[in-house]
Amino acid sequence: MKPNIVVLARPETAFDPETFDRIFTPIGEIVTELSLLNTILKERHVDLILVDGNFPGITRAVLRRVRMRSPLADVWKIVDSSEDRDEEELFDGIIIAAGGRTEISQKVTRVLFQKTLLKKYGLVGRSEKMKLVAETIDRIAPTDISVLIIGPSGSGKELVSRAIHHNSRRGDRRIVAVNCGALAEGVLESELFGHEKGAFTGSVGKRDGLFVQADGGSIFLDEIGETKPELQVKLLRVLEDGIFYPVGGDKPTRVDVRVIAATNRDLNEAISDGLFREDLYFRLSVVKIVLPSLYERREDILPLLCHFAEQEKLKGFSDSAIELLTRYDWPGNVRQLRNFVTRMSALHRDREISAVEVEQFIAEQGMQQKQLPVATGHTPEQAGHELIYHALLSLGSEVKMLRELILANLPARQEFEAEGDYRDGGKPPTHASIQGMERELIISMLRETGGNRKAAARKLGIGERTLYRKLKKYNLN
Repeated sequence: MKPNIVVLARPETAFDPETFDRIFTPIGEIVTELSLLNTILKERHVDLILVDGNFPGITRAVLRRVRMRSPLADVWKIVDSSEDRDEEELFDGIIIAAGGRTEISQKVTRVLFQKTLLKKYGLVGRSEKMKLVAETIDRIAPTDISVLIIGPSGSGKELVSRAIHHNSRRGDRRIVAVNCGALAEGVLESELFGHEKGAFTGSVGKRDGLFVQADGGSIFLDEIGETKPELQVKLLRVLEDGIFYPVGGDKPTRVDVRVIAATNRDLNEAISDGLFREDLYFRLSVVKIVLPSLYERREDILPLLCHFAEQEKLKGFSDSAIELLTRYDWPGNVRQLRNFVTRMSALHRDREISAVEVEQFIAEQGMQQKQLPVATGHTPEQAGHELIYHALLSLGSEVKMLRELILANLPARQEFEAEGDYRDGGKPPTHASIQGMERELIISMLRETGGNRKAAARKLGIGERTLYRKLKKYNLN
C-alpha cells in the first residue's frame, strides 16, 4: 500500500512554484488550507504530515487537534535553515529545506521505513526511542545471537522478545517464557533443566525442562538478574555449548535454543556486588536493547491510548481527559496504561471518558504509591531522611501537575506567577531547608555507593537524568 503523505505548504511561502512542484508533488498530496487537512484526517489514515515552517496558523492547539485525529501520524517541520528551529519540540522532527529534494526525500524515506518497522514488530508509538528499538530488532532478529532487553517493569520487554523470535528463522518453533524472579532457586533450576525421577522429594517421574521444550526455538528469561550465581553457571554453559544436566541426572542433554533475557535491574551494579557473573552478562548482552519508560517517551502516550481504546471499543476521551492522561507520569508504564483503558472499557464503554474518571484513577494510583517503603541498611536518622525525601518528591510531582493544569486552563497565567497572600501572618514557605536536606541526602548516597550515580539514583528512587540535573543544581559534579 502506498504511504499516505500530506504536505501542508503554500508555493509562495518558501519555494518558487517550479521548485515546489518538483520537490513535493512526487512525495504526496499538497494541501494549502488547514480546513482541507481536517477533512483528509477525518476520511483516511495518514502516515506523515510535512509542514512548511512558514505555513500560517500552525499553533500548539492546532497540532494537538491533528494528533487527536491521527495519533500515529508523524508531523515534521520543514525549515529554511538549521538556525530556524522555533517550537521544534512540537514536531516529531525537522527537515532542512536548503538540502533540496535529496535531503527531503531521504528524510521522508527513513521516517516511512521506521514506521513500517514499528508496525511490523507490533510497537505502537512515534518516539525516536521506539523507532531505534524497531530498527535494532530488524537487524538482530534474523541472527541467532543472544539478546539482553533492559527496561522498567511494564515497558514491553516480553513483547520485544516475541517480535525477535517470530521474525527469526526459528519463528515457526516455540518461544518459552519464564519469570526467573517468580520462582524459588531450586524450583527454577528444575523448571529450566528438568529433573530425573527421585531427584528430590516428590519427583515421581522424569520431567523435561523448558530448555528441552524450547529446543529449536527460543527461551525468554525474564528478570534474569534475580537468579543466583550457582544457577548462572549452568546458564552460561548452555549459552556456550548448548549442554546442561537435568537435576539429579548424570547424562548431558544438548539443545539448540536462542536465549533472550530481560531485566529491570542494573546488572553492572549486581556484578560489583558479586550477585551476577560478569562472564554470563557479557555472554547474554551480545546485543542490548534498552526500552525507555513511558515517562521518557511521552509522545507515545496518546498513540497507545488510542490503540488500546480501539481494541476495547471505547468511544474515546474528552479533551480535558487527554490533557490529564498525557501529563501523568505512568510509573507502571505501558502495562499500567493498558490496564487503565481496560478498566474504562469495563465501567464506561457506552460513553466518552471524562476528566472526572481520569482524576479518580490518578488519585487512586497516588494513594497506592504513598505506601512508604521501609528503608533498610541505614541508621534510623538516614532512614527517616530517605522516607521524608520520597514523600516530598511524590508531593512535589502532584503539586506541579495540578499547577500546570490550572495555569494551562486559565487565560491570565501571569496572575498566578506571583506569590500568594499569607493572611494568617505567617511567612511564605522557604525551600532552603528542603533543598539543603536533599543536597545532603544526595551526597550521602553518592558516598554510600562509592560515587556510582546509577546506584545512587536507584537508592534515591529517582531517574538517573534527574540525579544529574540535581548534581548540576547543587554544584556536585
